[in-house]
Amino acid sequence: MLNRDSFLSAGEAVTGLREYITSNGLKPGERLPAERALTAELGITRSTLRKALDALERDGRIWRHVGKGTFVAASADDLDKMTKSPVELGKQLTPYRMMRARLAIEPAIAREAAINASGDVLARLNATIQRMRAAPNWQLYETQDDVFHREVAEASDNLLLLSVFDQLNLVRRAVAWGAVKRQSVRPPADHGSFAEHEEIVLSITNRDPTAAHEAMRKHLRSVAERLFGEI
Repeated sequence: MLNRDSFLSAGEAVTGLREYITSNGLKPGERLPAERALTAELGITRSTLRKALDALERDGRIWRHVGKGTFVAASADDLDKMTKSPVELGKQLTPYRMMRARLAIEPAIAREAAINASGDVLARLNATIQRMRAAPNWQLYETQDDVFHREVAEASDNLLLLSVFDQLNLVRRAVAWGAVKRQSVRPPADHGSFAEHEEIVLSITNRDPTAAHEAMRKHLRSVAERLFGEI
């Protein structure tokens, strides 16, 4: 294919990659072709492709696993196209029970992340934290928060734990949380989750499984208490 990279803006490259995923019918969990194949297919350089992949990952459209490839992520619109069991389960589960499940599972995943995390995933976790702090509104913050928790699961380097997290996340999206009232347009500078996320990443970086487990548990309990009070 004719290389037209010099004529493409970053936004056009992202659009082209989105269209490639859609036109090829790639479903959540399916792997994208290798970078060499994608650059040939899209007619762009590897540098431009990687910028487009970074943008889609920030948007939660894809996720990457070191050594295994790049995969299509599930979105809210994908739920009805996937197995109905997580959706049906989510309809029967209260937000309180959902948070109890997260408290049981995600700290254990963070423990494994502290043992197995690669330098690449740690770099992406820190970058995601910065994007959360810079988010201009709550919607973009929550998108990056979702990315952050999935990156912790990816850092465990355990495909079974990653699958468990993905199923948990599908159910979480299906739970009827109701309207959460916000007192500001964007998260304030002293939003508690900022420091909590940083503590999780610091524990993982320090290869301290016990501290990572406790930091994730502390964070989820803090979120739950803001929603429900004591949990």
